Amino acid sequence: MKDTTKKRKKAIRGVQEAYGRQELDNRLYQILAQGKQGFDVFMKEIGRMMAETIMYIEREELSGPDYQPFSPDIRKWASQGGSVYIGDQKIRIEHPRLRGAGGEIELHSYKKLKEPDGFKEELLGKVLRGMSCQKYSDTVIEAAEAFGVSASTISQHIIAATAKQLKEFKERSLASFMPFAIFLDTIHRGGEAFIIGLGIDTMGEKLPLGFWEGSTENHELVEELIADMQRRGLHVSHRIIWITDGGKGIIKALRERFGKKLIHQRCTIHKDRNIQKYLAKRYRKEAHRRFRTALEQNSYEDARRMLLDMEKWLRGINESAADSLMEAIEEILTLHRLKIPGLLRKTLHSTNPIESMFSTVRDCEGNIKRYRDSRMMQRWLAAALLYCEKGFYRVRGYASISEVMATIDMEQEANVAVKAAA
Repeated sequence: MKDTTKKRKKAIRGVQEAYGRQELDNRLYQILAQGKQGFDVFMKEIGRMMAETIMYIEREELSGPDYQPFSPDIRKWASQGGSVYIGDQKIRIEHPRLRGAGGEIELHSYKKLKEPDGFKEELLGKVLRGMSCQKYSDTVIEAAEAFGVSASTISQHIIAATAKQLKEFKERSLASFMPFAIFLDTIHRGGEAFIIGLGIDTMGEKLPLGFWEGSTENHELVEELIADMQRRGLHVSHRIIWITDGGKGIIKALRERFGKKLIHQRCTIHKDRNIQKYLAKRYRKEAHRRFRTALEQNSYEDARRMLLDMEKWLRGINESAADSLMEAIEEILTLHRLKIPGLLRKTLHSTNPIESMFSTVRDCEGNIKRYRDSRMMQRWLAAALLYCEKGFYRVRGYASISEVMATIDMEQEANVAVKAAA
């Protein structure tokens, strides 16, 4: 047996004693499932030796021990020189070979470690989780035995990765997405306004649908966003519930497009704040209590009656606060009118779902000191939205969506019948 082979087997035994065979098996399965990304965390500790060790372990799991092979048709076949990516550098290694009845058997771990794009995606994920390019070389590279990644190289990888994700986000088809509700809101960055759509489909799954950039939030911007979503296959119908914070530009665009058929829910949290800002501090707590108590009612009639009582109370305190309430009373009660159950109503009564997504976007971009141009803003926004998408869960109360859609259909049909009779 060659001295190099003896040394490798000794190294395998040493790693097994240090980490345990079960831990090594788990690392192997992570590589097979995730590729290089699943390997990088462990790679910080033992580098090149671990890469070779895992390939030898995979070969042994496929072929069996030296003196108890699983099959006479599968044979270990020495090793040969090769290369893998560690950091952004290609390094030379000795990878084991395996032969079967049909010839060479490729090791999945070796194939995954040879993919250079794995470094780009892994690096991007770390930056999105709050790690700046300057800190990257001090943390990841130093911990991985200083593989020599420069700040300029990291920037190039990030630009390439975010450009790829921007293209993916802006061109992906929405034809298979069946919208039940859409949140519209604006996030500002670098002096520009980005109107963003977040959809909930008929199965309760959330998806960022698109964004459109402009100087300010206005109805033209919203129209462009909706038109873009339609071009990519989104079926925009009168059955969709639109949830907004009350921005005049957004509401104007929706009313011009859908007219009286628009199903619009105003964010109750924003309306509560708007009412309170007109009031002296001594009245705000009571105004909040009355408003929330009314909205907690399950019946549309009960909720509306309590809001009208609140309006009478406000008239004696501040006319502007009362006008603010009445200006949107029907849009505040859209979910009640549609008899949406309480659990699903908690998701749809405000813009909290899209605001929560915006919070994650801001965290992802926290290390960006300056946006150089519109392209950079769009690249990072698309990458952050795709990152948010990975953490989405089904909305609470999704089982009631089919019932709500049936109610919407009945209401639409009733309105058509009334219009035809008139």
